Amino acid sequence: MVAAPLVVALIALLMTLVPGRPASAHGALVDPASRTYACYLDGLSPSGEIDPQNPACAAAVGISGTQPLFDWYGVLRSDGAGRTRGYIPDGQLCSGGSEKYAGFDLARDDWPAQELEAGGDVEFNFAAWVPHPGSFRLYITRQGYDPTKPLSWDDLDAAPFLTADPQPPLTDGGYRLQGTLPEGRTGQHVIYTVWERSDSTETFYGCSDVFLGDDETPPPPPPEPADCSAAIELDNSWPGGFQATVTITNEGDRKMHDWAVQWTVPEGTTVSDGWNGTYMQAGQTVMVHAADWNSSLEPGESASSGFTGTSGAEPPVFTDISCS
Repeated sequence: MVAAPLVVALIALLMTLVPGRPASAHGALVDPASRTYACYLDGLSPSGEIDPQNPACAAAVGISGTQPLFDWYGVLRSDGAGRTRGYIPDGQLCSGGSEKYAGFDLARDDWPAQELEAGGDVEFNFAAWVPHPGSFRLYITRQGYDPTKPLSWDDLDAAPFLTADPQPPLTDGGYRLQGTLPEGRTGQHVIYTVWERSDSTETFYGCSDVFLGDDETPPPPPPEPADCSAAIELDNSWPGGFQATVTITNEGDRKMHDWAVQWTVPEGTTVSDGWNGTYMQAGQTVMVHAADWNSSLEPGESASSGFTGTSGAEPPVFTDISCS
């Protein structure tokens, strides 16, 4: 895939139009999956209930409950200010030192893991539940790392193998980071992600478990999220303004939670009001997240949300529509 230019900064979040979801940044790696996201996918049943099958995920739920899986994008410290060693205690790296996610600090060798190639080029996908300007640092464990012992800062390379400062533009609901994994690593490892906001002290932390090299018994890849489709219908337009409806449909065979739709608007277009969802805009990219009351969709079920805005284009055309 083509690398997104790392020299382009994300335009600051314009506004949150509908109350109900905190107007703060949220996100985590989904490829390779963070522990919280991997366990969220592992635990999803066709009924939409959370019932982890992976032993490590089940153990984490036994300690922390199921809410951290629904909040897989929220491993954060509001006063982090980008701090790492000396701030997040050893043994608590994967939870970011947050008691809510303490179950994901368990020292185990059976977390869901993705197979990658040491020395290979990788596109890391960090899902931005709420986008904000900032920077990324990705670290990896040293050769000889023992997953059955609590993860410490000494287990990680001192310097990140990938830095994106500023972070790349938002694409299809995520930040795509292009990097090369260090060579000379085999077996089980942890990729540790730090997302530092530049507009506040809020900082996100996360562990992604991976297998490097030619492991004889590589784990299966993480399950794919539920399939979906999305469309936007222009309901009305007038000189300088418009009203439209966005509709998302669950095309998969299991229940969806916390859906989101992203699209591109013409230059100079601003979304000014919205309902039945939480809207945000960064430049020409607009996203809507589910409201609390319509966040779950059964297979075949749809949800709609409306919005109005101003635009020099008449009628405005919405492109690059994607959902998750």
